[in-house]
Amino acid sequence: MSTIAAIILGVLAAALAALLYRRDRDLRRVTELGARLKEIAASGALDERLASQASDGNVGEIAEAIDRVMQRMQTDAALRSDRELVYRRLLETTHEAAALARNGVVVIGNARFAELAGADDMPSLSGRRITDLVHPDCKDLVEEHLRRHAAREAAPDRLEVESLAGQRLELSFSRVVYEHAPAVVVTILEVEPRREAAPASASRMPAGALEALDSLGECVLTTDLDGNVMYFTRAVEQMLGREAAEIVGQPLAALIDFIEEPDRKTPIDPVRQAISSGSRITVSRRAHLGPADGERVIELAAAPTHGPGGVVSGSVVMLRDVSEVRGLARTMSYQASHDALTGLVNRREFERRSEEALGDAHAGGHHVLCYLDLDRFKAVNDACGHVAGDNLLREIAGIIKEAVRDSDTVGRLGGDEFGILLTGCPLEKARQIADDVVRAVGDHRFIWKDKIFNVGVSVGLVEMTHESGSLEDLIHAADSACYVAKNHGGHVHVYSAHDEAAARQRGEILWLQLLQSALKDNRFELHAQPIQHAEAGTLGGGPGLEVLLRLKDDKGNSVAPTEFMGAAERYRLMPHVDRWVVQTSLAALARGAVKLQPGRSLCINLSGQTLGDAGFLEFVVECLDRTGVAPERICFEVTENSVITNIEHARRFIGVLHGMGCRFALDDFGRGLSSFANLRNLSLDYLKIDGSFTRNLASDNVNQAMVTAMIKLARSLDFKVVAEQIEDAGTLDSARRMGFDFVQGYQVGRPQPLALAS
Repeated sequence: MSTIAAIILGVLAAALAALLYRRDRDLRRVTELGARLKEIAASGALDERLASQASDGNVGEIAEAIDRVMQRMQTDAALRSDRELVYRRLLETTHEAAALARNGVVVIGNARFAELAGADDMPSLSGRRITDLVHPDCKDLVEEHLRRHAAREAAPDRLEVESLAGQRLELSFSRVVYEHAPAVVVTILEVEPRREAAPASASRMPAGALEALDSLGECVLTTDLDGNVMYFTRAVEQMLGREAAEIVGQPLAALIDFIEEPDRKTPIDPVRQAISSGSRITVSRRAHLGPADGERVIELAAAPTHGPGGVVSGSVVMLRDVSEVRGLARTMSYQASHDALTGLVNRREFERRSEEALGDAHAGGHHVLCYLDLDRFKAVNDACGHVAGDNLLREIAGIIKEAVRDSDTVGRLGGDEFGILLTGCPLEKARQIADDVVRAVGDHRFIWKDKIFNVGVSVGLVEMTHESGSLEDLIHAADSACYVAKNHGGHVHVYSAHDEAAARQRGEILWLQLLQSALKDNRFELHAQPIQHAEAGTLGGGPGLEVLLRLKDDKGNSVAPTEFMGAAERYRLMPHVDRWVVQTSLAALARGAVKLQPGRSLCINLSGQTLGDAGFLEFVVECLDRTGVAPERICFEVTENSVITNIEHARRFIGVLHGMGCRFALDDFGRGLSSFANLRNLSLDYLKIDGSFTRNLASDNVNQAMVTAMIKLARSLDFKVVAEQIEDAGTLDSARRMGFDFVQGYQVGRPQPLALAS
């Protein structure tokens, strides 16, 4: 028994010794593993592996688990680097200053952004806040926009603020996902152009990270050194109308036919040109895509990418379909120079051609300018309405066009007034042509339903010579001669200085006296016409009432602005009239005489002369302060011509008041279009499409096409659209179907005294 016990005790002692030895060995291995981990942490060498240096067993399993963690960390680090390179390259291909920010802090930005931020280089941008670029008064507003966009809350896509240097900046926001968290891409457009920074050097674009760009909807692809497509976003498949397998490995030139305009020759492949030259290549509106549904216009930008050592390794390409924009531009180009109602050239184009003719006359040419005014046109409008009047104007325009030579220009100057520019024409021949026009119009019988009308026309002529003054003087002279022809019953009259003096004495001097008396004795009065949402029951903000000016004459009769505005402008009285309108409107709003629905605004028209008045801005601000009216309750309406004529004053006036909260509408849009580059840099909220386009909208195909094009343009500029002169149920239904936001006209509500119009 004692022997067995001794054996058992010996076995237990041996087992205990073995366990103690194994524990000491594992402890040594764990200690060695810990020391190695410290070395890896210090060096950052995540590519090293520990399992090969550890034996099997528990310690070996721990080493294998650590290897898997380091491999995952290495993969994640590579992916983060790839994504950052892709975003950085995308930002570098953008002309504007751009940066990707998270929680308002810049993560990456392009060279243009670094220049705007005053950073020495792009790496030093990291950690800066977007708000460091803007004026302290604007910081809270920008921070709130960044927060809303990151949180997918409702917020405007664009915001205009002031920089630290006092410059106006337009910020655009786009939400993206970066590093599995919401971020915001911010692009900055300087309202006043500055020299564009040179493009930053390209970097290689990895394949996997392109997936992050799909959410932006941009057509971006990369090629190898031979120009063959390697990787691309889903938007590229949609643009080309091809499956992924049909795109990979193909040169871009095999997928898109690049054609030079206007001779339609095949140009050098821009992708290969970018790779061979090592510089960025831009193909602007001359690369075409020919799918089954017809040719499209493509805008392309290609830049080389670089591998290790700065060697060119391929290219990155951005494509943009601008077919619709080009078609819209062509439509607008015609519209910019032609009157939509009659098809004649509009006033702006007529004046441009007349200016050219005047320059030729100063050099010895012979030209004659004619001013035409219809007789008895008002009777047609009063008896049958505007639709009948519009049809009469179309017929008269065709008659005048037929009566002149092919080389002459006929334009509609406004209302029932027309102009004729007789180029290379002696005065006697011009008189003969004017007589032919008078005879042709007088012989015409206008039939509308059961009524027959006979209208006439009066023509004033003025000869362009080397002694002629400005074009404005010539137009006034022709207008004066037309006034004499109308009042003497002679139909055609050639201008003389005596005639102008008589015309002014009989007409405009009387209006001048009446206007001065009205300003002094407060004989102006305000009416207002309602503006409604196009869709009944729609809630929300927007224009609610438009203020309309009336004048009481000596007999107490109400006089419409069309009858006295010409004299008010000629004698530079419009700033005084507009001051009265603004002051009276704000006072009525402040005392509760005008009741607007919540969020709606009162629209006040301003003339071009007023916009050019440097002291008017201070006057408006003072009126707002004195009356206590919230700026958000006021919407100023300005015409395109008045803005372009006084662009610097208009930019300051609109910028300051819009920043305070006032709204702005571009009135009579479409009557004459000019540089959209100027308009897009102004803080406008609404476009009011001219009534000549909205009348008879239900049946007029030309007006429908024009209105559709203008609404598309408005949407591209982020403007709401208002339809004017909606006078019947059919036009109202058409306006709703075509996508107008607001409607105004007799069908919606007639003008009433301001206190009753609410």
